Amino acid sequence: MTFDQFISDWQSPSPTLLVHTSGSTGKPKPMLVEKSRMEASARITCRFLGLQPGDTALLCMPLDYIAGKMVCVRSLVWNLRLIRVEPCGHPLQHLDEVPTFAAMVPMQVYNSLQADNELRMLKQIKHLIIGGGAISHELEATLRTFPNAVWSTYGMTETLSHIALRRLSGDNASEWYTPFDGVDVSLNQDGCLVINAPEGCATTLTTNDIAEIDSDGRRFRIRGRRDNVVCSGGIKMQIEEIEAKLQAHTDVPLIITKRADEKFGETIVLLAECNDIEPIKELCHEWLSKYEQPHAYICVERLPQTETGKPARAEAMRIASDYMIK
Repeated sequence: MTFDQFISDWQSPSPTLLVHTSGSTGKPKPMLVEKSRMEASARITCRFLGLQPGDTALLCMPLDYIAGKMVCVRSLVWNLRLIRVEPCGHPLQHLDEVPTFAAMVPMQVYNSLQADNELRMLKQIKHLIIGGGAISHELEATLRTFPNAVWSTYGMTETLSHIALRRLSGDNASEWYTPFDGVDVSLNQDGCLVINAPEGCATTLTTNDIAEIDSDGRRFRIRGRRDNVVCSGGIKMQIEEIEAKLQAHTDVPLIITKRADEKFGETIVLLAECNDIEPIKELCHEWLSKYEQPHAYICVERLPQTETGKPARAEAMRIASDYMIK
């Protein structure tokens, strides 16, 4: 979708707008969202960050998805000046001015760290929010030293982008997400996060994210997705937690997935972008428990990802299943 197409849709008489989910667990799905709720969500974010009319906002993500659309909506309702660049891996590369506010995916932030001129500009952005994928330990450690506000977002298409932020930079950096005012969270009997955000979502939303709520009853942290649980021989393990243990000790891109097994029910499979799997095996033996050890290792040319850069979990499981058959 082009910017002109978005503006045309936004200014149309229809009270709703068509968006697509990111497709991290399967094919992207279309859904209609109310423009009035998008406006309400935009105001909440701008108010939380302390943005002022006339500030600049960088649009560097596709307008097919909610994240890109919401950058535009925030600019419209808060009178921000929009700086537009084509979605790409290096959104700061050709900019002439530093935006006040920017929303990026982790890959764009990582790439910007690799070039000196982009790094200088990245550090000058007053409000940087990062979403659309997991933030690695290494990236988080780097961002902790940034002089301005850097945030990790929590949300989804159904909540019209994010409903909570956690600080990544400075002395207030935290592993806990703080919900916006008017947002209540709880856990269901399966330990999954339940969100009540009436300004952005008409109904209470039960997520598939296994979460923990802090003693204050508001802040929360995410352990992983319920559908990313491996139950092997009666032992339940969270895929994201296994990935985090390994990613803290290697730069090799990898994904943990699972496959059906006659004996154990399910077993762990590791996919890695490499030609030599032996160093990864040694890493697993050193840092993972005996229950977390992969039963199969697969070298791939490129890890499966969605259009928004998230791990394509369904495709990873398909690769693991096909490998079992060979």
